[in-house]
Amino acid sequence: MTAATNSEDGDIGFQIAPMVDVVFVLMLFFMACAGSQVKLGELEIMLPHGRGGLTPIEIQVAADGTVLMNGQPFGTAQDRALPALSDWLRNVRARFGTDDPVVIRPAATTPYQRVIDVLNATSTGGVKKVTFG
Repeated sequence: MTAATNSEDGDIGFQIAPMVDVVFVLMLFFMACAGSQVKLGELEIMLPHGRGGLTPIEIQVAADGTVLMNGQPFGTAQDRALPALSDWLRNVRARFGTDDPVVIRPAATTPYQRVIDVLNATSTGGVKKVTFG
């Protein structure tokens, strides 16, 4: 059976409404994809670099709470304020500047409170750059 081409409905031909719908859906899809793209930016951070003049000051904290620097004791386990360490750091900062970093190296079993005591003493000594090793 063949369809009559001379019917009252006429020739179906090209319909524009479905094409507009398809184009609209495609346009929405691409707009949604474009909005979800991550805009690449630039982080402004200062990374450490090898300057010859900087030597870290290393502070060792033993498991029993003794604070050592260059093999010399700067505080016992009962001394929480560590005034000798603070004074030494303050004097070093006054003579050589404040660029040298301080590295605190606690033993694996050192109590956290003792590490905080050493950190407080470095702050009292005027140290701004502290790291843990």
